Parts: sequence; structure tokens; C-alpha cells
Amino acid sequence: MKHATIIILLLLSLTAAAQQRIHAFVTSGMTVSQIEGDELKGFKQIGYTGGVGALVSLSNNNRWGMSIEALFSQRGARSTADTRYYLYRLDVRSNYIEIPLLLHWQDRHGGMLFGAGVSYGRLVRQPQGEIGFNPAFFVPDTNDKEFLPNDLMVVLDARFTIWRGLQLDLRWQYSILAVKRDWHFMAYSGYEYDSEGNVVERWVPHINNCYNNSIAIRLIWQF
Repeated sequence: MKHATIIILLLLSLTAAAQQRIHAFVTSGMTVSQIEGDELKGFKQIGYTGGVGALVSLSNNNRWGMSIEALFSQRGARSTADTRYYLYRLDVRSNYIEIPLLLHWQDRHGGMLFGAGVSYGRLVRQPQGEIGFNPAFFVPDTNDKEFLPNDLMVVLDARFTIWRGLQLDLRWQYSILAVKRDWHFMAYSGYEYDSEGNVVERWVPHINNCYNNSIAIRLIWQF
């Protein structure tokens, strides 16, 4: 991945040298995220995202462009605070260094810039927080809390120019590959009586792969 990044940066530099159309930018903002497959719903985890990037024009009219970024981003999941409604207690946040590569299209008035592409993320800190359970209803396997080190995500992006080089950016990302595999859960589904009249609890197993799902709201200053 290191060599691929160097090649991409070289290609962007050569393109910029040919057309003299390269713009550096800095960005900072927040993420709201969840983990698909953890049996919880809602974008409840809040994190930070920020870094630097470069945008290269690919056409004479500046309608098409390509960007590459180097970011620090936080993603994860959190259960609701109301103990009456959560399946189990979860509060984890993962730290990633990521490199998004996007193709952009700009409207003819120059106010909106839309992008799509992929982002490679490397986990630099395992989730810190708590994974507990409500034993009356739902029990996740808490023995293995490790997440996979690599995260490849699809990216959709929309930027709106506020003033000169200042832009407001909305970005959605979703993992293409699982960030945690075969997470085991046991869900309580009631009870029944055995042949001797004893009460026997019924537990249904769930085995899920997990995927990051996040939305970022950022400010971008483009030079």
C-alpha cells in the first residue's frame, strides 16, 4: 500500500505539472458512526477527522478532478444510554490513518463538487471502551475484542463552497471488507419445558461480520 500511494502521488504530480492545476487543502471535522453487524442501530459514536490533501484538475474547464488525502479518522459504535432499550452495552472508538482517493465532478457554476472513490484505512489503535451485556436478553462474545487492521471503504462526497477557498464537506463511507469477522452473539428467545417439566431457556446464536459505516462533516480550506 505504501508503494501504491507513492505511485498515485507521482501520477498526480505529473498531471499537475502538465496542466498547472493543483490545489492543496487542509480539513478538520467530526464523524458520526456505527458498526453494521453489531446488532445495534443508529449513528451514536462521535469522533474526529482531519488532515491534508491535494486536488488536481483533469480537464481544461475544471469540471473533472481527482483528489488524494492523508487523514486521521475515528470510527466506532455506541449503544443507547437508556438501559431499558439497549441489547447490550457497547462503547468503542477506533483510530485510523486513512488515504482516500476520489474522482470529482464540479457543477458548471463552481459551487458544488461531488466525489466518489475508495479509502484505505489502517487501524493504529484498537477500540478502547467497554463491551458488556445485559444477561437477560443478549450476550456478545467479549473474549475476542480485536478488530482487523485494514479497512477498505467506498466513499461518496459532496462539497459546498461557503466563501472563496472555504468549503463545507459531507462524506459517507462504508467498509467493503469486514473489519471484524465471525463475532458471536447469543440472543435470548424465551423458555420452554423439557420432558420432565423443567424450565429450559432458549438461546439463538448469531454470527456476524462487522463493517464500519460513518458520516463525516468537515470544513475544508483549499489554497
